[in-house]
Amino acid sequence: MEDEAFTDICGKPISLDCQSHSSFCREFIISSPKVSMGKVMVYTCSVWLLAYAVFFFTQNTAVLSGAILVTLVGMMLHIHFVKVDHESLLVIGSLGIQVSSSYASGREITTFIEMSKIKDIVINEAIYMHQIIYYLCVLLKDPSEPDAVSSVVPLFQSSKPRLNCLVKVYKSCQEILSKCQ
Repeated sequence: MEDEAFTDICGKPISLDCQSHSSFCREFIISSPKVSMGKVMVYTCSVWLLAYAVFFFTQNTAVLSGAILVTLVGMMLHIHFVKVDHESLLVIGSLGIQVSSSYASGREITTFIEMSKIKDIVINEAIYMHQIIYYLCVLLKDPSEPDAVSSVVPLFQSSKPRLNCLVKVYKSCQEILSKCQ
């Protein structure tokens, strides 16, 4: 069990928690910082001040009510659909891989990939905006051709950790996969 501090591709701090349940089972949890109350206050105040300025000139109270409603609905949608609290990867030797994303609202999305469908776990590179980034992904076997790859499943899509964090997870995953083959 170790907890290390890393950064994402934007330089924001993230933490990697590695838990070894057995020699064939490891869990990696990447956590993002919590929602900043300062940012929430700045956005809320900005929207409400703009609404008050519009109200001042129009004398229409619906503008203020609309601003409050838009702010509350916007925050709820952001917390429920956008803000990922942590992402986890559970690698179980002969069974498979479980990928989970937990949102700030408590909502959780979990996907399981059977080991028989996994060809390999690799670090891939991609062009993102104006930079090259690295991401960890699972290569799935093509059922008709055993040597071909049918699809790629990217991992840690929300936290977007840098290469040094990915290498640590990659080496540990490869260690478990090599024991199973």
